[in-house]
Amino acid sequence: MLIVAGVACIAVTPMVWLVKGPGTGELVGASLQVGTGVAALVWAWLQPRQGDSATDTGQAKASGGGSAHTGIRRPGGAGTESARVDRTGDATADGSGSTSGTGIDYS
Repeated sequence: MLIVAGVACIAVTPMVWLVKGPGTGELVGASLQVGTGVAALVWAWLQPRQGDSATDTGQAKASGGGSAHTGIRRPGGAGTESARVDRTGDATADGSGSTSGTGIDYS
């Protein structure tokens, strides 16, 4: 979303300057702005994405129809970044309808 807003700003401002019949200064300014904006977008696009991470999780308990999960929940496979879970354990479920899990839950 932020990248889309950046593209819109980069494109609209020089166009406003250039529509009115640009002078030399406006043409140079528009060119510099577009070049700088494109470089900034490329830099932002190439930055490493932060993924979900859960470390040393444990001891989640569910009872009486409850739900417990140690790790990461991504309902329906939501999320595009990486997910990593280390040393999970101790998720227990007691009673009818109770659920528990460790790791990454895509349900």
